[in-house]
Amino acid sequence: MGASLGSALADLVGNTPLIPLTRIAAHVAPVEIYAKAEWFNPSGSGKDRAALNIVRTAIQSGHLTKEKTLLDATSGNMGIAYAMLGAALGYRIRLVIPASVTPERKIILNAYGADMIFTDPMAGSDGAIEKARQLYAQSPDAFFYANQYDNDANWLAHYHGTAEEIWRQTEGRITHFVAALGTGGTFTGTGRRLRELNPKIRLISLQPDSPLNAIEGWKHMPTAIKPQIYDPALADENIEITTEEAHYVARQLAREEGLFVSPSAGGAVAGALSVAERLKEGVIVTILADAGYKYTSERFW
Repeated sequence: MGASLGSALADLVGNTPLIPLTRIAAHVAPVEIYAKAEWFNPSGSGKDRAALNIVRTAIQSGHLTKEKTLLDATSGNMGIAYAMLGAALGYRIRLVIPASVTPERKIILNAYGADMIFTDPMAGSDGAIEKARQLYAQSPDAFFYANQYDNDANWLAHYHGTAEEIWRQTEGRITHFVAALGTGGTFTGTGRRLRELNPKIRLISLQPDSPLNAIEGWKHMPTAIKPQIYDPALADENIEITTEEAHYVARQLAREEGLFVSPSAGGAVAGALSVAERLKEGVIVTILADAGYKYTSERFW
């Protein structure tokens, strides 16, 4: 990617472990549930995959230069991934973020040197998107607007990476893929490739049950600005998850599996369990987007 440290970081993105969930899923046996531990990526979340591909593609195409600042809206993890890459490669990063993100995320972004603009927490990620669009419209020559919600490099990172890893790690045994909707990149990219590898694989998307929720990074698609990369026709089924379910399962994963994960990851496993409880057999894979360390200030613990 043009810098030795950047290349070293790039080599650490992807190839995350696939962890069997045994104790929390004992009641659904012989159905098997596995989860991708995405906090093994260098900035601590699965967003490293998309951020790396977006940045790499933009540099190669000439859209991102040292004279421009990378601009995007984020609820936190994607911003941290951008900030990490920007620090390693020498690019300026400006992020528009809902003010409600956890203080841990703000501290990490500040440590990486990212410029942060905070928006109305009640407007959620859509408010941040609208502000980022406004900033870009005012100064288009000053920014590379990464636009993670509409950028094909996002879902293609998962098409070429996440899906191939899951296929290899399950030795092609996967029968169900369960993942949350945020930008839609993980679900769309992984789902499209898995369906090519085996058209019988069931694709189940997850989203919060309400636009007012505390599952950071998830989108309630019926009321949100819909990402252009989201393909609503791809899912065989969509399941709504409550904030309470996500928090409960996150606590259970820590106490029964030894996995300290985020509310998002808790919600993903809640969805996988709900699918498993309807099956007699199968191999379900879901995504643990990040660990719980950026959420220690939240009271649900």
